[in-house]
Amino acid sequence: MDIKITKSLTSRLPEVDFDNLPFGRTFSDHMFVCDYYDGAWHNPRIEPFHNLSLHPATMALHYGQAIFEGMKASITNDGTPMLFRPERHAHRLNQSAVRLCMPQFPEDLFVDALCKLVNIDQGWIPQAAGSALYVRPTMIATDEFIGVKPSQSYKFFIFTGPVGPYYTKPVSLWAETTYIRAAMGGTGAAKAAGNYAGALYPAQLAQERGFDQLLWLDAKEFKYIQESGTMNVFFVINEKVITPPLSGTILDGVTRDSIIQILRSEGITVEEYPITIDEVVQAYHDGTLQEAFGAGTAAVVSHVSEIGYKDLVMVLPPVSERKIAPHVKAVIDGLRAGTVADKWGWTMPIMAEEMVS
Repeated sequence: MDIKITKSLTSRLPEVDFDNLPFGRTFSDHMFVCDYYDGAWHNPRIEPFHNLSLHPATMALHYGQAIFEGMKASITNDGTPMLFRPERHAHRLNQSAVRLCMPQFPEDLFVDALCKLVNIDQGWIPQAAGSALYVRPTMIATDEFIGVKPSQSYKFFIFTGPVGPYYTKPVSLWAETTYIRAAMGGTGAAKAAGNYAGALYPAQLAQERGFDQLLWLDAKEFKYIQESGTMNVFFVINEKVITPPLSGTILDGVTRDSIIQILRSEGITVEEYPITIDEVVQAYHDGTLQEAFGAGTAAVVSHVSEIGYKDLVMVLPPVSERKIAPHVKAVIDGLRAGTVADKWGWTMPIMAEEMVS
Protein backbone atom coordinates (compact mmCIF):
# COMPACT_ATOMS: atom_id res chain seq x y z
CA MET A 1 0.00 0.00 0.00
CA ASP A 2 1.35 3.41 -0.97
CA ILE A 3 1.59 5.94 1.83
CA LYS A 4 0.36 9.43 0.96
CA ILE A 5 2.54 12.10 2.55
CA THR A 6 1.44 15.62 3.45
CA LYS A 7 4.15 17.59 5.19
CA SER A 8 3.63 20.31 7.76
CA LEU A 9 4.14 23.82 6.40
CA THR A 10 5.83 24.97 9.61
CA SER A 11 7.85 22.99 12.12
CA ARG A 12 7.62 23.28 15.88
CA LEU A 13 11.16 21.94 16.23
CA PRO A 14 12.76 25.36 16.98
CA GLU A 15 10.56 25.55 20.10
CA VAL A 16 12.03 22.40 21.66
CA ASP A 17 14.56 22.59 24.48
CA PHE A 18 16.53 19.38 23.99
CA ASP A 19 18.33 19.96 27.27
CA ASN A 20 15.02 19.69 29.13
CA LEU A 21 12.86 16.88 27.77
CA PRO A 22 10.18 15.64 30.16
CA PHE A 23 9.10 12.16 29.14
CA GLY A 24 5.99 12.02 27.00
CA ARG A 25 5.04 15.70 26.78
CA THR A 26 6.69 16.86 23.55
CA PHE A 27 5.45 15.64 20.16
CA SER A 28 6.95 15.78 16.68
CA ASP A 29 5.56 17.43 13.55
CA HIS A 30 3.93 14.43 11.83
CA MET A 31 1.90 11.29 12.44
CA PHE A 32 0.90 8.22 10.44
CA VAL A 33 -2.80 7.33 10.20
CA CYS A 34 -4.70 4.42 8.62
CA ASP A 35 -8.40 3.48 8.82
CA TYR A 36 -10.10 0.08 8.94
CA TYR A 37 -13.62 -0.42 7.58
CA ASP A 38 -15.46 -2.86 5.32
CA GLY A 39 -13.04 -5.57 6.42
CA ALA A 40 -9.81 -3.92 5.18
CA TRP A 41 -7.28 -1.20 5.92
CA HIS A 42 -7.57 1.97 3.82
CA ASN A 43 -5.82 5.25 3.10
CA PRO A 44 -2.43 4.97 4.83
CA ARG A 45 -1.07 8.49 5.15
CA ILE A 46 1.43 10.70 6.94
CA GLU A 47 -0.01 14.05 7.97
CA PRO A 48 0.87 16.98 10.21
CA PHE A 49 0.37 16.07 13.87
CA HIS A 50 -3.21 16.86 14.87
CA ASN A 51 -5.97 16.11 17.35
CA LEU A 52 -8.42 13.31 16.65
CA SER A 53 -12.13 14.00 16.36
CA LEU A 54 -14.18 11.30 18.09
CA HIS A 55 -17.91 10.75 18.51
CA PRO A 56 -19.01 10.53 22.19
CA ALA A 57 -20.12 6.94 21.53
CA THR A 58 -16.75 5.88 20.08
CA MET A 59 -16.49 2.29 21.28
CA ALA A 60 -12.88 2.51 22.45
CA LEU A 61 -13.97 5.01 25.09
CA HIS A 62 -16.64 2.68 26.50
CA TYR A 63 -15.49 -0.90 25.99
CA GLY A 64 -11.73 -0.66 25.99
CA GLN A 65 -10.67 -1.90 22.55
CA ALA A 66 -7.41 0.02 22.59
CA ILE A 67 -3.87 -1.33 22.21
CA PHE A 68 -0.47 0.25 21.68
CA GLU A 69 3.25 -0.35 21.33
CA GLY A 70 6.22 1.54 22.74
CA MET A 71 9.34 1.89 20.62
CA LYS A 72 12.37 4.13 20.26
CA ALA A 73 14.23 5.52 17.28
CA SER A 74 17.81 6.64 17.71
CA ILE A 75 20.47 8.19 15.55
CA THR A 76 23.91 6.67 15.02
CA ASN A 77 27.14 8.54 15.45
CA ASP A 78 27.28 9.07 11.67
CA GLY A 79 23.79 10.61 11.63
CA THR A 80 21.75 7.64 10.36
CA PRO A 81 18.26 7.22 11.87
CA MET A 82 17.90 3.76 13.43
CA LEU A 83 14.99 1.56 14.50
CA PHE A 84 15.39 -1.30 16.98
CA ARG A 85 13.58 -4.58 16.25
CA PRO A 86 10.57 -3.01 14.49
CA GLU A 87 9.34 -6.34 13.09
CA ARG A 88 9.02 -7.78 16.59
CA HIS A 89 7.01 -4.76 17.71
CA ALA A 90 4.72 -5.17 14.69
CA HIS A 91 4.21 -8.83 15.56
CA ARG A 92 3.49 -8.06 19.21
CA LEU A 93 0.95 -5.39 18.25
CA ASN A 94 -0.89 -8.01 16.23
CA GLN A 95 -0.81 -10.48 19.11
CA SER A 96 -2.49 -7.82 21.25
CA ALA A 97 -5.00 -7.18 18.45
CA VAL A 98 -6.00 -10.84 18.30
CA ARG A 99 -6.56 -10.97 22.08
CA LEU A 100 -8.79 -7.87 21.99
CA CYS A 101 -10.74 -9.01 18.91
CA MET A 102 -9.25 -6.28 16.70
CA PRO A 103 -7.97 -6.55 13.12
CA GLN A 104 -4.29 -7.24 12.58
CA PHE A 105 -2.27 -4.51 10.90
CA PRO A 106 -0.02 -5.49 7.94
CA GLU A 107 3.45 -5.87 9.40
CA ASP A 108 5.27 -4.72 6.26
CA LEU A 109 3.13 -1.55 6.19
CA PHE A 110 3.86 -1.04 9.89
CA VAL A 111 7.62 -1.05 9.24
CA ASP A 112 7.32 1.05 6.07
CA ALA A 113 5.27 3.67 7.92
CA LEU A 114 7.82 3.77 10.74
CA CYS A 115 10.73 4.27 8.34
CA LYS A 116 9.03 7.09 6.47
CA LEU A 117 7.69 8.82 9.59
CA VAL A 118 10.99 8.69 11.48
CA ASN A 119 12.86 9.87 8.39
CA ILE A 120 10.59 12.90 7.98
CA ASP A 121 10.98 13.85 11.65
CA GLN A 122 14.56 12.70 12.14
CA GLY A 123 15.50 16.20 13.26
CA TRP A 124 13.48 15.48 16.40
CA ILE A 125 15.78 12.62 17.46
CA PRO A 126 17.79 13.80 20.49
CA GLN A 127 21.51 13.08 20.46
CA ALA A 128 22.17 13.17 24.20
CA ALA A 129 23.01 9.90 25.93
CA GLY A 130 19.91 8.23 27.33
CA SER A 131 17.58 10.20 25.06
CA ALA A 132 15.69 9.00 21.98
CA LEU A 133 12.68 9.58 19.77
CA TYR A 134 9.84 7.70 21.45
CA VAL A 135 7.45 6.04 18.98
CA ARG A 136 3.86 5.20 19.93
CA PRO A 137 1.86 2.98 17.51
CA THR A 138 -1.77 2.82 18.65
CA MET A 139 -5.02 1.16 17.52
CA ILE A 140 -8.50 2.08 18.76
CA ALA A 141 -12.05 0.98 17.98
CA THR A 142 -14.03 3.75 16.27
CA ASP A 143 -17.60 2.47 15.78
CA GLU A 144 -20.14 5.00 17.05
CA PHE A 145 -22.28 2.55 19.01
CA ILE A 146 -23.30 1.75 22.55
CA GLY A 147 -23.33 -2.03 22.84
CA VAL A 148 -20.86 -4.70 23.91
CA LYS A 149 -19.50 -6.25 20.74
CA PRO A 150 -16.35 -5.92 18.63
CA SER A 151 -16.19 -2.72 16.63
CA GLN A 152 -16.31 -2.94 12.83
CA SER A 153 -14.09 0.11 12.29
CA TYR A 154 -10.69 1.05 13.73
CA LYS A 155 -8.05 3.74 13.53
CA PHE A 156 -4.36 2.94 13.61
CA PHE A 157 -1.91 5.77 14.14
CA ILE A 158 1.72 6.36 15.01
CA PHE A 159 3.11 9.50 16.58
CA THR A 160 6.53 10.31 17.97
CA GLY A 161 8.20 12.64 20.41
CA PRO A 162 11.71 13.30 21.77
CA VAL A 163 12.28 12.02 25.30
CA GLY A 164 14.95 11.98 27.94
CA PRO A 165 15.58 9.05 30.31
CA TYR A 166 12.40 7.49 31.74
CA TYR A 167 13.94 6.89 35.17
CA THR A 168 16.81 9.16 36.15
CA LYS A 169 17.72 7.14 39.25
CA PRO A 170 17.32 3.59 40.59
CA VAL A 171 13.74 2.72 41.56
CA SER A 172 12.26 1.26 44.71
CA LEU A 173 9.54 -1.40 44.42
CA TRP A 174 6.67 -2.48 46.65
CA ALA A 175 5.62 -6.13 46.34
CA GLU A 176 1.82 -5.90 46.07
CA THR A 177 -0.21 -8.43 48.07
CA THR A 178 -3.75 -7.08 47.69
CA TYR A 179 -4.24 -5.95 44.10
CA ILE A 180 -3.32 -7.81 40.92
CA ARG A 181 -2.21 -6.84 37.44
CA ALA A 182 -3.26 -9.97 35.56
CA ALA A 183 -4.53 -13.51 36.01
CA MET A 184 -4.19 -16.62 33.89
CA GLY A 185 -6.58 -16.41 30.95
CA GLY A 186 -6.75 -12.62 31.16
CA THR A 187 -5.18 -9.89 29.03
CA GLY A 188 -1.86 -9.62 30.87
CA ALA A 189 0.19 -10.59 27.82
CA ALA A 190 -1.51 -7.95 25.64
CA LYS A 191 -0.33 -4.35 25.56
CA ALA A 192 -3.85 -3.15 26.21
CA ALA A 193 -4.72 0.28 27.57
CA GLY A 194 -6.95 -1.13 30.30
CA ASN A 195 -4.09 -3.08 31.85
CA TYR A 196 -2.41 0.21 32.72
CA ALA A 197 -5.58 1.88 34.00
CA GLY A 198 -6.13 -0.92 36.50
CA ALA A 199 -2.60 -0.52 37.85
CA LEU A 200 -2.86 3.19 38.66
CA TYR A 201 -4.57 2.94 42.05
CA PRO A 202 -2.29 0.30 43.63
CA ALA A 203 0.72 2.16 42.20
CA GLN A 204 -0.53 5.31 43.90
CA LEU A 205 -0.81 3.45 47.20
CA ALA A 206 2.77 2.19 46.79
CA GLN A 207 3.97 5.74 46.18
CA GLU A 208 2.21 6.86 49.34
CA ARG A 209 4.30 4.23 51.14
CA GLY A 210 7.42 5.86 49.72
CA PHE A 211 8.08 3.45 46.83
CA ASP A 212 8.39 4.36 43.16
CA GLN A 213 6.61 1.41 41.58
CA LEU A 214 5.07 -2.00 42.14
CA LEU A 215 6.44 -5.50 42.02
CA TRP A 216 3.42 -7.50 40.86
CA LEU A 217 2.78 -10.96 42.28
CA ASP A 218 0.50 -13.67 40.90
CA ALA A 219 -3.27 -13.35 41.24
CA LYS A 220 -3.90 -16.63 43.08
CA GLU A 221 -1.32 -16.94 45.84
CA PHE A 222 0.54 -13.60 45.77
CA LYS A 223 3.65 -15.75 45.68
CA TYR A 224 5.12 -15.79 42.18
CA ILE A 225 6.72 -12.64 40.78
CA GLN A 226 5.29 -11.33 37.50
CA GLU A 227 6.35 -7.81 36.43
CA SER A 228 7.69 -4.59 37.87
CA GLY A 229 5.40 -1.66 37.18
CA THR A 230 5.81 -0.90 33.48
CA MET A 231 8.77 -3.26 33.07
CA ASN A 232 9.75 -6.91 32.99
CA VAL A 233 11.93 -7.80 35.95
CA PHE A 234 15.24 -9.61 36.37
CA PHE A 235 17.14 -10.78 39.44
CA VAL A 236 20.80 -11.75 39.75
CA ILE A 237 21.15 -14.36 42.47
CA ASN A 238 24.43 -16.14 43.12
CA GLU A 239 25.76 -15.22 39.65
CA LYS A 240 22.62 -16.50 37.86
CA VAL A 241 20.21 -14.20 36.02
CA ILE A 242 16.59 -15.12 36.71
CA THR A 243 13.38 -13.77 35.18
CA PRO A 244 9.74 -14.93 35.29
CA PRO A 245 8.65 -16.99 32.25
CA LEU A 246 6.12 -15.91 29.64
CA SER A 247 3.04 -17.53 31.14
CA GLY A 248 0.25 -15.43 29.64
CA THR A 249 0.20 -12.98 32.54
CA ILE A 250 3.21 -10.82 31.64
CA LEU A 251 4.18 -8.84 28.58
CA ASP A 252 6.52 -10.46 26.05
CA GLY A 253 8.97 -7.60 26.34
CA VAL A 254 11.21 -6.82 23.39
CA THR A 255 13.91 -5.50 25.74
CA ARG A 256 13.44 -8.60 27.94
CA ASP A 257 14.02 -10.89 24.96
CA SER A 258 17.01 -8.84 23.83
CA ILE A 259 18.64 -9.04 27.26
CA ILE A 260 18.16 -12.81 27.46
CA GLN A 261 19.71 -13.31 24.02
CA ILE A 262 22.63 -10.96 24.73
CA LEU A 263 23.52 -12.67 28.00
CA ARG A 264 23.17 -16.21 26.68
CA SER A 265 25.33 -15.36 23.67
CA GLU A 266 28.06 -14.43 26.16
CA GLY A 267 27.76 -17.67 28.11
CA ILE A 268 25.95 -16.11 31.07
CA THR A 269 23.30 -18.34 32.64
CA VAL A 270 19.75 -17.00 32.31
CA GLU A 271 16.96 -19.03 33.86
CA GLU A 272 13.27 -18.45 33.11
CA TYR A 273 11.13 -19.99 35.81
CA PRO A 274 8.38 -18.98 38.27
CA ILE A 275 10.54 -17.26 40.86
CA THR A 276 8.84 -16.59 44.19
CA ILE A 277 9.07 -13.55 46.42
CA ASP A 278 10.18 -15.91 49.21
CA GLU A 279 13.14 -16.98 47.09
CA VAL A 280 14.17 -13.35 46.67
CA VAL A 281 13.79 -12.74 50.41
CA GLN A 282 15.92 -15.80 51.19
CA ALA A 283 18.61 -14.68 48.74
CA TYR A 284 18.59 -11.26 50.39
CA HIS A 285 19.14 -12.79 53.84
CA ASP A 286 21.81 -15.15 52.45
CA GLY A 287 23.67 -12.26 50.83
CA THR A 288 23.32 -13.79 47.34
CA LEU A 289 20.87 -11.21 45.94
CA GLN A 290 23.32 -9.23 43.84
CA GLU A 291 21.06 -7.23 41.51
CA ALA A 292 17.49 -6.56 40.53
CA PHE A 293 16.51 -4.51 37.52
CA GLY A 294 13.59 -3.71 35.29
CA ALA A 295 13.66 -3.87 31.50
CA GLY A 296 11.42 -2.13 28.98
CA THR A 297 11.49 0.13 25.95
CA ALA A 298 10.92 3.34 27.90
CA ALA A 299 13.42 2.64 30.68
CA VAL A 300 15.70 0.23 28.73
CA VAL A 301 17.29 -0.97 31.98
CA SER A 302 16.41 0.46 35.38
CA HIS A 303 18.26 -0.54 38.53
CA VAL A 304 16.14 -1.52 41.55
CA SER A 305 17.45 0.00 44.76
CA GLU A 306 14.96 -1.42 47.29
CA ILE A 307 12.14 -3.96 47.44
CA GLY A 308 9.50 -3.69 50.12
CA TYR A 309 7.55 -6.82 51.08
CA LYS A 310 5.23 -6.85 54.10
CA ASP A 311 7.39 -5.58 57.00
CA LEU A 312 10.71 -6.08 55.23
CA VAL A 313 12.60 -3.57 53.10
CA MET A 314 15.42 -5.21 51.12
CA VAL A 315 18.17 -2.71 50.30
CA LEU A 316 20.14 -3.96 47.30
CA PRO A 317 23.85 -3.46 46.62
CA PRO A 318 24.85 -0.09 45.12
CA VAL A 319 24.95 0.30 41.35
CA SER A 320 28.74 0.58 41.44
CA GLU A 321 28.93 -3.07 42.53
CA ARG A 322 26.66 -4.41 39.77
CA LYS A 323 27.82 -6.08 36.56
CA ILE A 324 24.87 -7.48 34.61
CA ALA A 325 22.46 -4.55 34.31
CA PRO A 326 25.09 -1.93 33.39
CA HIS A 327 26.53 -4.30 30.80
CA VAL A 328 23.30 -5.14 28.98
CA LYS A 329 22.25 -1.49 28.98
CA ALA A 330 25.58 -0.53 27.45
CA VAL A 331 25.16 -3.18 24.74
CA ILE A 332 21.62 -2.09 23.82
CA ASP A 333 22.58 1.60 23.86
CA GLY A 334 25.59 0.74 21.71
CA LEU A 335 23.44 -1.13 19.21
CA ARG A 336 21.17 1.90 18.90
CA ALA A 337 24.15 4.21 18.46
CA GLY A 338 25.80 1.94 15.91
CA THR A 339 28.90 1.48 18.08
CA VAL A 340 28.26 -2.19 18.92
CA ALA A 341 28.26 -4.79 16.15
CA ASP A 342 24.74 -6.10 15.54
CA LYS A 343 25.25 -9.85 15.27
CA TRP A 344 21.52 -10.47 15.83
CA GLY A 345 20.20 -8.34 12.97
CA TRP A 346 18.03 -6.25 15.33
CA THR A 347 18.81 -2.73 14.16
CA MET A 348 17.24 -1.22 11.05
CA PRO A 349 19.03 1.80 9.63
CA ILE A 350 16.73 3.96 7.52
CA MET A 351 18.67 3.83 4.28
CA ALA A 352 18.74 6.27 1.40
CA GLU A 353 16.28 4.28 -0.73
CA GLU A 354 13.74 4.51 2.09
CA MET A 355 14.13 8.25 2.47
CA VAL A 356 11.33 10.65 1.67
CA SER A 357 12.08 13.87 -0.15
